[in-house]
Amino acid sequence: MKLEEKTIKSISCYHGIIVNTRLDQAQLPDGSYALREVVEHPGGVAILPLEDDGTVWCVRQFRYPFSELLLEIPAGKLEPGEDPEPAARRELSEETGLTAGRLQYLGKQYASPGYCGEVLHVYLARDLQQGEAHLDTGEFLNVEKHPLSELVDLALAGQLPDVKTAVAVLKTRLLLDRERES
Repeated sequence: MKLEEKTIKSISCYHGIIVNTRLDQAQLPDGSYALREVVEHPGGVAILPLEDDGTVWCVRQFRYPFSELLLEIPAGKLEPGEDPEPAARRELSEETGLTAGRLQYLGKQYASPGYCGEVLHVYLARDLQQGEAHLDTGEFLNVEKHPLSELVDLALAGQLPDVKTAVAVLKTRLLLDRERES
């Protein structure tokens, strides 16, 4: 069975600062119709900055939708037409003051594919050089360093609820293990 859905009609519902929303009528594989709510997002980048000693530079910031302080890796949204790698370098520098000698692509992640079109491009940053952070206006965060092993434990215990951070931490751990084996 072909599992694709075809957009029949699309209605724009909201145009915001970061996201837009629309309501689509879609034709399903069996020929019937359903409504699909879609959040349009420009996409983003997330960077796991890893020191040679196995520590990771993280940020802790208040996330309004959850009214919580979250521990995360540096991240930010893409500007229209912006390539992910330069955006990753920009966000890393803005939030932590770090520049990376090596930036390795760990893949793209769909934040919540049931309704949101956001694509997150995840990078591992190594050979780090320290500089001065230069946060965006209205951006407030604390920069912290944590051992990768501690972050792995937090992710496995369900205490690292930010998906991009948990994915990047676990992928990095597996990647480092494979590098050691070869």
